[in-house]
Amino acid sequence: MKRILIILIVLSQVFVSCKKMLDINSTRLVSEENMWRSLEDSRGALMGIYGLTKAALNDNNAHWLYGDVRSGEFTIPIRQDLKSIAKNDLNASFGAMNDLKSWRRWYAIINSANIFLERIQEVKDQDERYTNNNMQVDVAQARFLRAFAYFYMVRLWGDVPLIVSSKEGSFTDQPREDQSKVLAFVEQELIAAAADLPFVYSAGDEQQQGNYYNEANARWRGALARKTTAYAILAHVAAWQSNYPDAAAYAKFVIDNQQKGSLSLLSTADLTNPNGFFNDKNSNQLLGFGHIYNHVEGSFTGHIEELTLAAPVVNKSIPDMYMTKDKILSIFNESTDERFSADTLGNAVTEVYFRNFNGQYPIFSKIKVIMGGTTDPTFRFYGSATIITRLEDMYLLRAEALAVIGEQAGAIELLNTIRERRGLNNYSAARNGELIDAIFQERNRELMGEGHRWYDMVRQYKILNDNSDLSKLIREKGIYWPLSNDVLSQNKLLTQNEYWK
Repeated sequence: MKRILIILIVLSQVFVSCKKMLDINSTRLVSEENMWRSLEDSRGALMGIYGLTKAALNDNNAHWLYGDVRSGEFTIPIRQDLKSIAKNDLNASFGAMNDLKSWRRWYAIINSANIFLERIQEVKDQDERYTNNNMQVDVAQARFLRAFAYFYMVRLWGDVPLIVSSKEGSFTDQPREDQSKVLAFVEQELIAAAADLPFVYSAGDEQQQGNYYNEANARWRGALARKTTAYAILAHVAAWQSNYPDAAAYAKFVIDNQQKGSLSLLSTADLTNPNGFFNDKNSNQLLGFGHIYNHVEGSFTGHIEELTLAAPVVNKSIPDMYMTKDKILSIFNESTDERFSADTLGNAVTEVYFRNFNGQYPIFSKIKVIMGGTTDPTFRFYGSATIITRLEDMYLLRAEALAVIGEQAGAIELLNTIRERRGLNNYSAARNGELIDAIFQERNRELMGEGHRWYDMVRQYKILNDNSDLSKLIREKGIYWPLSNDVLSQNKLLTQNEYWK
């Protein structure tokens, strides 16, 4: 109960200091001067930043609407807001659209991190239990989470205000900064965070001494940002900027240090077991946000299962989104694929990723953590972790980078490592087409439903730079979301993204 109270205090602080930016009234439980005094305060404040990040990702199922629905690969039978996103009609006003166009939740993360970085020395000054090492690791995590929030926003809105002090957002409007400047700040912060983050927590790592906050390794495994986490996001930042030499180098660091980071490549059974990878937390979640059923963190909403599952997996007649049979067969077009394959008569041979293939609605069921991992279809209460990146992502991202810079042999080796683990033959240009296309096809299969697809498509078409509709959208900056009217009305220095005026 005490820990919950601390987190509520921190969240109320965030909302107060960020009042003009967020337009949220104060709900402080205690005065600010009673915060930042003890080890418990530092832990509560840091966990508050993690909590705000998880909320920004999961509220309105945002992570999947941004990353999977917008790709247009899922068919939307009923929901008008999802249909609008899939058609790139982002000025529509259906359902959750206005919330998705607002960056308020992301600036709540940033403001919380700014407050933490400004005030954490007070804990060090007042509580002798709070060591230099503890503070160093905490500061690194706060810097990481702030940088991650900025990267996520740049991919959504392009240019965004760069706010690095809690005071800046409370009393003055601030214009957007060019995204290149924001991403330079993101890279700088991630590199600094990586220098101080451990590979593991509470496990004898020289950069994190003893039991972190007096908890054993099992408590923190897969729950916190680590050194490899920072390098994984650095790889994505570089790839988003088409800086593929750096993307290759950052991803290589993760791959080379997978043993130190307690990472391993997943078997297909690991990946799709409802009691496995997406349930709870584990070290293979390179960056993940758990919703642990036994910690009362499961919910009816905020999970991809809410969008994709229906009968016969759960007692819902129609999914919010599904893939047609033709789309599935165009993606999973090799007969030995362990994730999904069909015989020559069109009957499913493996149903790891999809159920009810020959029904009216094929059900994407790769992720189906129901009631803490069971498969009881009578109660739609979900607990899957939100996974931002994992080791397979790094193998394929480095393969993408190497293919672009002309190191084809290395790219093929990495691609084949993933293909072999999913029952596929080695890459062949005659069978699988151009190497870069084959890599993005493999990313689509492997990472389906994990929020990557739209960003992968943007990177792929930046490379192609052809006359396609998506290449045209990239050139016209239509890949970015419009800003909500609420955000525009609160800051008079902001203007709407040109494409959406």
